[in-house]
Amino acid sequence: MADITAEDLRAAVAAGQLTEAQAAGLKTLAETRAGMRQAEDEPFELFRGFSEIFVTVGLGILLTGAFGLAIATSIPVVMGVAIVALYFLARYFTLTRRMMLPSILLVTAFGTAVLMVAADLLSVEWYQESTIAGYSYSRFDPVFDVVHAVAIAAITAAALGLWFRTFRVPFTMFLIGLTGFGLVIALTMSAGYDGDNPFNLIEGSAMAWGTLVLGLAALAGGIWFDMRDPHRLGRLSSSGFWLHLVAAPALVNTIAQTFLVMGPGLGYGLMALALVLVTLLAVVLDRRSFLTAGIGYLIFLLIYLTDRSGEGKSWIFVLLGTGLLLTLLGSFWIEARGRIMRALPDFPGKDRLPPYKNTTEVPA
Repeated sequence: MADITAEDLRAAVAAGQLTEAQAAGLKTLAETRAGMRQAEDEPFELFRGFSEIFVTVGLGILLTGAFGLAIATSIPVVMGVAIVALYFLARYFTLTRRMMLPSILLVTAFGTAVLMVAADLLSVEWYQESTIAGYSYSRFDPVFDVVHAVAIAAITAAALGLWFRTFRVPFTMFLIGLTGFGLVIALTMSAGYDGDNPFNLIEGSAMAWGTLVLGLAALAGGIWFDMRDPHRLGRLSSSGFWLHLVAAPALVNTIAQTFLVMGPGLGYGLMALALVLVTLLAVVLDRRSFLTAGIGYLIFLLIYLTDRSGEGKSWIFVLLGTGLLLTLLGSFWIEARGRIMRALPDFPGKDRLPPYKNTTEVPA
């Protein structure tokens, strides 16, 4: 009889034959009998075969035509019909066929459609007439007030939440996070800002505090999902993955832009300390995605700032140093996480985090 692997359990959960709790219990029982708990990689999968890509291409062409028709007619009812069609398409491709990539496209199209319907119902003007050299054309320049923007973001987020409740597509969490960012922008637009950097906490920018709260909320949501699927066998863990991709750039952006503007010395020292804490958090949570998203955005930010400051090719050393550190950490991630987790005292939720390598365990 062939051994059942973690991939088999994930497939059983995806097929609806086991719940996440049942699969986790079975996996824990097997590891207990074997005398060890395995420290695993962070599973990530966008599609399961080229058939999903083929279907997604077809759906993309179909939806492009449908959206084009809705925009050309400027009738909200047409987009409403498209939303209904998206629902039935999702029932087939998500619930029946359990295809990942088509499900991602469908929920993205659904969120876009809801946003457009909400904007049309609130009489948002998407295009403005402009003239260049005597020729008139329509320029994409949405005009709306803060109240309308907040309403649109709230309606879209609520609709995406309902979609997630119905279809359990993990990518929905990423879209909800983006909608939350739009909501933050809308809420902070009315506050106004006349400083040099809207993401600088020291200047008291509403945008900076808003993105910080958004990042912390997304991080909390990601941890909530992670703790309910520590063995990463089902969609709860995948939902947490997408929330971590929202949390990391939001937090790193605000923290980095606050500390880096302080200049050499205190600012750079605080930035280095913040990076150490972010790395430690990522290792404890066993989320390479969190660290990758945060570091990736930080590299972009550092290159942008050094380029503006006229420091020449200093971005090369940023890439060399960051690349070396990430390569070393990635190569010894499991060993490093095991040491860190064993060194940390017990804290609430520690036993609900992903398993870590224990040198006292003897493989069967």
